[in-house]
Amino acid sequence: MSKKKNFRVEKNETIDDCLGRMNKEGYMPVRRIEKPIFEERKENGETIHVPIGREIIFEGKIMT
Repeated sequence: MSKKKNFRVEKNETIDDCLGRMNKEGYMPVRRIEKPIFEERKENGETIHVPIGREIIFEGKIMT
């Protein structure tokens, strides 16, 4: 088993669901990473980036 593993919050689950999944696999969260998700759109002939959501990833450390 790896000492560290990343867990992504999937579209159909809550943060609590993801944390529960981590716990079942024997990991505890040590870091939360949030990344914005952008969509490219054309407005007035220019390409702009519009935020449409976020991706949440937890870094887990194995429990001893």
